Amino acid sequence: MTQGMEESVEIFGDINLTLGMLNKEDNISKEDIYSHLSSIIQNTDILDDAIVQRLIYYASKDMRDNNMLREIRMLAGEVLVSLAAHDFNSVMYEVQSNFRILELPDEFVVLALAELATSYVSQSIPFMMMTLLTMQTMLRLAEEERMKGAFCVALEKFSKAIYEYVNHWRDFPYPRLDANRLSDKIFMLFRYIMEKWAPTISPTQVLSIIKAHGPTVSLLLHREDLCDYALGQVPWLLNQYKDKEIDFHVTQSLKQILTAAVLYDIGLPRGLKRAIFINLLHQVCRVQEPSVKENEIEASSCFLILAHSNSADLIEFFDEQIRSTNEIVRRGVLTLLRSAISAEEPRLRDHIISIERTVRFVMGDLSIKVRNSTLLLIQTMCEKCYIEAREGWPLINYVFSQFAMSNKNLEKPMKPNSHEDEKGEKSVRETSLEVLKTLDPLVIGMPQVLWPRILTFVVPAEYTETLEYLFSIIRILIMAEERKKNNATESTALVISTGAVKLPSPQQLLARLLVISMLASLGKLCGAGAIGLLKIVPEIIHPKLINLWKERLPELLQPLEGKNTSIVLWETMLLQLLKESLWKINDTAWTIQLSRDFNQQMGSYSNTSVEKKFLWKALGTTLASCQDTNFVSSQIKEFLISPNQLGDQRQGITSILGYCAENHLDIVLTVLKTFQNREKFFMNRCKGLFSGKKSLSKTDVIVIYGSVALHAPKSQLLTRLEQDIVSQVLLLYGQCSQILGMSVMNKDIDLQMSFTRSITEIGIALQDAEDQGFKFSYKEVLLGHMLDFIRDEPLDSLASPIRWKALIAIRYLSKLKPQLSLNDHLNILEENIRRLLPLPPLEKLKNEGETDKDKEHINFLYERSMDALGKLLRTMMWDNVKAEDCQEMFDLLRMWLVSQKEWERERAFQITAKVLTNDVEAPDRFKIGSLLGLLAPHSCDTLPTIRQAAASSSIGLFCIKGIRLEMDRLQNLQQGLQCDDVQVQIQISSKIAKIVSKLIPNEEILMFLEETLDGLETLNPPCITACGIWMIAILKEQGAALEDQLLEVLSIIYYHMPVLRQKEESFQFMLEAISQIASFHMDTVVTNLLQKTLPFDRDTKTLWKALAENPASSSKLLRALIDKLENGLEEDLAGMDAIAVACAIHEVLSTGIPVTGLYPELFTLLLKLVSCTLGQRMPTSALSHRRRVMQKGERQQIADPCRLSTTTLKCVQAQAMKEGLAKESDEGDNLWTLLNNPSTHHIGVCALARSMAVWQHGVILDIMEQLFSSLTSSSENYRITGTAFFSELMKEPILWKHGNLREVLILMDQSAWDSNSILRQMAIRGLGNAASGAPHKVKKHKQIILESIIRGLYHLARTDVVCESLKSLKKILELLTDRDVSFYFKEIVLQTRTFFEDEQDDVRLTAILLFENLASLTGRRWKIFFAEEIKKSMISFLLHLWDPNPKIGTACRDVLIVSIPFLGLQELYGVLDHLLDGQDLPRARDFYRQFCAKLAKKNQEILWILHTHLFSFFNSSWEIIRSAAIKLTDAIVLNLTNQYMELLDREQLTTRLQTLRQDPCISVQRAAEAALQTLLRKCKETTIFL
Repeated sequence: MTQGMEESVEIFGDINLTLGMLNKEDNISKEDIYSHLSSIIQNTDILDDAIVQRLIYYASKDMRDNNMLREIRMLAGEVLVSLAAHDFNSVMYEVQSNFRILELPDEFVVLALAELATSYVSQSIPFMMMTLLTMQTMLRLAEEERMKGAFCVALEKFSKAIYEYVNHWRDFPYPRLDANRLSDKIFMLFRYIMEKWAPTISPTQVLSIIKAHGPTVSLLLHREDLCDYALGQVPWLLNQYKDKEIDFHVTQSLKQILTAAVLYDIGLPRGLKRAIFINLLHQVCRVQEPSVKENEIEASSCFLILAHSNSADLIEFFDEQIRSTNEIVRRGVLTLLRSAISAEEPRLRDHIISIERTVRFVMGDLSIKVRNSTLLLIQTMCEKCYIEAREGWPLINYVFSQFAMSNKNLEKPMKPNSHEDEKGEKSVRETSLEVLKTLDPLVIGMPQVLWPRILTFVVPAEYTETLEYLFSIIRILIMAEERKKNNATESTALVISTGAVKLPSPQQLLARLLVISMLASLGKLCGAGAIGLLKIVPEIIHPKLINLWKERLPELLQPLEGKNTSIVLWETMLLQLLKESLWKINDTAWTIQLSRDFNQQMGSYSNTSVEKKFLWKALGTTLASCQDTNFVSSQIKEFLISPNQLGDQRQGITSILGYCAENHLDIVLTVLKTFQNREKFFMNRCKGLFSGKKSLSKTDVIVIYGSVALHAPKSQLLTRLEQDIVSQVLLLYGQCSQILGMSVMNKDIDLQMSFTRSITEIGIALQDAEDQGFKFSYKEVLLGHMLDFIRDEPLDSLASPIRWKALIAIRYLSKLKPQLSLNDHLNILEENIRRLLPLPPLEKLKNEGETDKDKEHINFLYERSMDALGKLLRTMMWDNVKAEDCQEMFDLLRMWLVSQKEWERERAFQITAKVLTNDVEAPDRFKIGSLLGLLAPHSCDTLPTIRQAAASSSIGLFCIKGIRLEMDRLQNLQQGLQCDDVQVQIQISSKIAKIVSKLIPNEEILMFLEETLDGLETLNPPCITACGIWMIAILKEQGAALEDQLLEVLSIIYYHMPVLRQKEESFQFMLEAISQIASFHMDTVVTNLLQKTLPFDRDTKTLWKALAENPASSSKLLRALIDKLENGLEEDLAGMDAIAVACAIHEVLSTGIPVTGLYPELFTLLLKLVSCTLGQRMPTSALSHRRRVMQKGERQQIADPCRLSTTTLKCVQAQAMKEGLAKESDEGDNLWTLLNNPSTHHIGVCALARSMAVWQHGVILDIMEQLFSSLTSSSENYRITGTAFFSELMKEPILWKHGNLREVLILMDQSAWDSNSILRQMAIRGLGNAASGAPHKVKKHKQIILESIIRGLYHLARTDVVCESLKSLKKILELLTDRDVSFYFKEIVLQTRTFFEDEQDDVRLTAILLFENLASLTGRRWKIFFAEEIKKSMISFLLHLWDPNPKIGTACRDVLIVSIPFLGLQELYGVLDHLLDGQDLPRARDFYRQFCAKLAKKNQEILWILHTHLFSFFNSSWEIIRSAAIKLTDAIVLNLTNQYMELLDREQLTTRLQTLRQDPCISVQRAAEAALQTLLRKCKETTIFL
């Protein structure tokens, strides 16, 4: 199914639903239903017939239902009429069925028939006759007002439908019907209504008849027989003009009737015509109340119809009405005339003269509204060519006169204007201008009207504001004439005589046009129009000017193309044109007349206007060109005597005499001198009195002299300057400064300003003279006066322009010869800076002004003063050829550029920006580095003005040096500094820095850095950020070029460090700068830093860390330090340089920098350094002289080289552990204490070696390779270190596999014979550890190794060596067989036994353990020997079971267990296992008694041997051993047989025991007492008495 079909189904469903709702009795909802139905029917093209029929039924029924609301019945009727578009016949049938003869129908049935007639004219006309016949029978039945109104509506609609058919019957689709029959019925109905209803109908229903009147009468007019009747009904219609509510409908019906009369060419009777005129005019010009706009428009339309059909009568009527004094009537007539002319009715053109006369009649009316209407009518007449050559000029003249009148009434009213009058006068003025603006001077007849009389309006001042359009009109006319001359032999456009009109003279025209041309520089069109007019009217001015102006005026117009030109430049060009023109004319009389005309126009302009100022100068120029010197002299005298005729007498006379002096210097000076001499009794410094008139003052004359000097010919000036001009100025100033004949400092601002102006102009004139040989003798005097003026100005206000003007004067004077010295320049500049920059902030200065104008004036003075100071500084600086002098002058601004007061900084930077502009060139040796460092950071200052000035100044520094920049890009960036976002400012400043950083000369970078470092100390935070950014940017770009200046750069940075440390951000920038420098010159920076005093202070440490934290330089830094450390340790000796490197490495590594690639080298070098510095004590050198901020309590430390080295090695190891290259030492932090102490250094090295990560065998192998040389070093300490380190590595099999430890083993063996005991100890340890790392190597070299180790057992002076030998023997013997050691077995056993009683636990323990191991190596050869040695050693084993060291006790038990089998005493196992397993010492007596009891039973000999060796232990240093020896003696005595008792030295034993009873130890005393008792008891038993 298509979309259209879907929509149709939807619509039908909607209608069906609606139809169902119409069955309900809900009248309220039916209103919405019918509104909805109406919308659907009007927007649907096709409806189902059944639906249409149902809708017709319901709509008809509801329309006729009197019980329905009237609104619903009206909507139902609308739906019924709209259904006719789908089935007209059915609808008409339905309506006609309810419209029956002699039956009064329903009101809405009649209205429905009427609506059908107008909506469906073509279909309704065939039914019209029947309808009219039926309606005719119904009229007499209608009594209600509503029914009468309905029939009137029906009559209106039927008449309109029949009228359309009568006039357009050819367009209807059926044969022509008899329209007369229809109009007959309409006539009958209309006549009945007019005769029966109209007289009696209520006012509320009269509107229905009025609406029907127009269409019905219009229809009847087409019948000649009914025409008179129809026209006879018009007066009734006119009589209905009573109520403004129905007036519109009356006018509308009248308009329909007039339209029909024109259509059927029916002439209106004169009386009726006049009645219509009067009534319509009344509708337009209501006097009592304002007219309805719609009615007024309809009435105007009626007049337009009448203008077409009755133009002569209408013009006559208008002429009659215009003579009325009624303002409203006059305005109405003028408005109707304007409408008629605008409609371009052809028949009106026959009455142009009459219309002009009608207009001229009201030209004397002073009513504002009438004047405005008259102007609008004239405008329309001009546009539509209704101006006749002979009568038209008064109309044009009227336009100008009205403009002048309105201006006069606004400026100087005869009586005070009301607001409405003022508004009206402005409207008249604007309308006058609009008329001139839209005036087309080339329409038919207009050239003859305008030319040449239009010229009369050029010169008078009252028409000045019309000049823009006036010039345009004149230009068009002249150009048209030129075209006609080119196309025809004779022009016919501009030949009408002017009559009595007086045209301006050529001089008047030239004077006026030249003055008005000045306005072109302000962008005013009248100025451009004036100069354009001059271009095309030279022959009117003077024939000799044609060729000159043809050549010069196009050049003159070029500066105006596209933009305004400078006023001064434009003025100069115009005056030059005037000079050349007068020279070309070369007519003295003509020139004199021109000067008089200039003078006559003085009153035409205000004194402050551009035109007036030019007029003075033009007059002076004209006099300068005049060859009649007598006339010139007389004119000057006249102006001097009566200056008030010039307006502003000072400016006027100054300009005139100044420009006149260009050609008549002698005359001007002579007349001036004469005037001074004659008037000296009447002149004073304020005013002059002469014949009761205002005259010139001395102050005025001072100004005149300056102007004369400025314009005087340079060839004549120098000869007369000092004597005739400057001396006179000083004389007059001195006279004005005297009170009662005494000179005082004059506070008259006018006098000071005038004097300053005169001096400035004199300075300019001298400078322009360009005579290098002329020396101005008054220079010093005049400079002194100017400086005095400036000094006298207050420092808290800026109300006078003296500062500004004096600065300008000083600038020009300073350039004159003789040249000022540097000190003079500095003094002048400093004085001026000191008097201007400290002024209060601008807003505070402006607040002193009482009015807005005062504040604006203060602001003006402020800007001009700053500009003048900037120009002065710029002039003095760049006129100097010495770069040092320029620099010194600029330094005067330094303190202000960094002032804490932002308004002072702002002023200083504004001045700096003016000094550093791109149109100057600095001396060759001028340095910009320091200035750039001073200025650039302020590109992020607090004020946008400072930021932009700082950026501009920074850029300007490069421009004055002739360095080319990307100016467009830089200027765009500079504009962005107006933004208040600090981050944006920093970004922009950074971009500028990157652009210019590559351009700063290399030799000036040092100065730049020094300045920026100062800035980092003193500036505000945003500027500090910018300071750092600029410094880093330039270092990045040009850091590589700093090689020659590097030490100075670093020295400067170090100098600033203590202070910068107090500012975190500044300090970070400084550190970044060091890092940046190091990225280019790492070796130099490192060398420089290493020269710092040890131990490094906080600043130096921070620098090392900063270098390490820079990713770009960290790897190079560590590499450089390693290289330096390696060089410092080449001779295996460590100096302070090497210590410094170690300290530096410590600071670098403390930042967490990775050491993976450099760890082996770094480790070995630092370990070597520790070894080489072991035991050294070197005090630090004297502190450097640089600034240092010491913290409270901080003291200078004395350097310990080994401690510093150890600390660095510790740091390396910590980092290595983080990176998995090493592990935690078993000694913990004690490792570093051991390593640092000479006596324990070897122990620390061994612990350090054990902390190596064996799994990183690649790293260990690199360390071993680099440390190998230590084994043969000339330094004993380093040999010890290397040997100790390798001794621990020897036990690692993986290192034996990958490393070259065979050579190490050989060197170890050699070291085992060294005279140094520690070296021997470490070598022996290494040999012993080799048993774990490379057992096969040990077995292979067992003989050499055993000999070396056994030799260590004889080193009795150092038990450490003995102990190490014992341990190593133990390890090695575990690898060997009895055959391998047979040769050395006896020696080893004997030497081992000697250490059982050693005082050192470690030695005793190791000896006992070794003895235990030897039991397995006896073999057959040494078994008996070993058994005998066991017998000798058993006493030690038994006693040391209770050794203070538990480990030794355990070892003794184990060795006893191993030894017993050698003696055949296996029965003793049980005793050992039972008694010693976890038992404490107090039970030792029991153990010994049981042990001895068992032993006595087995072998009394061994028991006796034990006894013989006991006495030596009674003197043991260990209490517990003495106690054990006594207890063992007790057990032995108790178990000796009588045979052995007899051999016992009882006396000696008793003595010994008696002595032990006195032992300090109680346990020994008790044991001795018990043993003595046992001895006594045993003796008794054996009958042996003591």
